[in-house]
Amino acid sequence: MPAYYLAPMAELSHRALRELIEDFGGCDEYFSEMISAGALLAGGPFEKWYIDSAPKPEKLVFQLVGSDPHTIARSAAFLDKLECAGIDINMGCSAPLIRKTGAGAAWMASIDKAGQLISLVRPVVKHRLSVKLRIGFKDDFDYLVSFCRRLEEEGAELITLHPRLVCEKFKGLAKWEYTGLLKKELKIKVAGNGDVSSPQDLVRRAAGSCDAVMVGRAAVRLPWIFKLARSREQLAENTSVPGFVPDIEGTGFRFIELLAKHQPPEFFISRARRFFSFFCDNLKWGTYLKNSLNREDSLAGIEKVWREFFKEGKEGG
Repeated sequence: MPAYYLAPMAELSHRALRELIEDFGGCDEYFSEMISAGALLAGGPFEKWYIDSAPKPEKLVFQLVGSDPHTIARSAAFLDKLECAGIDINMGCSAPLIRKTGAGAAWMASIDKAGQLISLVRPVVKHRLSVKLRIGFKDDFDYLVSFCRRLEEEGAELITLHPRLVCEKFKGLAKWEYTGLLKKELKIKVAGNGDVSSPQDLVRRAAGSCDAVMVGRAAVRLPWIFKLARSREQLAENTSVPGFVPDIEGTGFRFIELLAKHQPPEFFISRARRFFSFFCDNLKWGTYLKNSLNREDSLAGIEKVWREFFKEGKEGG
């Protein structure tokens, strides 16, 4: 079966979430939050948290974002000396603030510039080199193929395609057929990403024409999604996996514990709010709970609200 990956997500794909997912059996690879190539070389005060590869360094892929090819290459060389599964170059982030700097999806505007970047990074990286990208600025499959072939020629070993246009962000449906078509055009591995919201979705996408399936926000809402997907791979489409009932309350406490242990205090509130904005969707009164959690300005306050919510019995349904 194709591999299962955790997607790189800002304020989410950090050590605390990886450890939480590992509690449920883990996935094949974890992609880190975007690491700023410039900030890494400058010795930014929080970079050590971004490059913490635990608890499974051998499954961690560092993702770099930047606009200057030489800076990215130097950062890749630095990260490559650490234990990891690979180095990934972000050419798919559609956030306007990222694109305006020439980073993320901005790289997709020029096949030559993107190819030159990979040609600089490849010689300094001994681990697997990969690129995450989108369809592009226009729905032009021929351009996408030419773009990816150039990356392949320069030494990229894996392409992860989020099959949406840059302007679409998360709107509309991901064009998963492009993932299979791209796989046929390349010699290297191709992973797909987008619109995986359940274990059933994950298994269905993994049964298609790709080498790996990457899961983002659904793995925050359901940290056990990989466990259930592996368990149901041999089951019929709508069959429930027997014997598994997630402990929502306990999982929330476990995340708070891991966050306090493995992130700096400056990150506590932003990371907790981001996690619970998805995780609370498991609860009938999840919106009420999100609003209550968002009013707190300390991790202790968030933990208190979480505890009191379950004491009041609102979790049912």
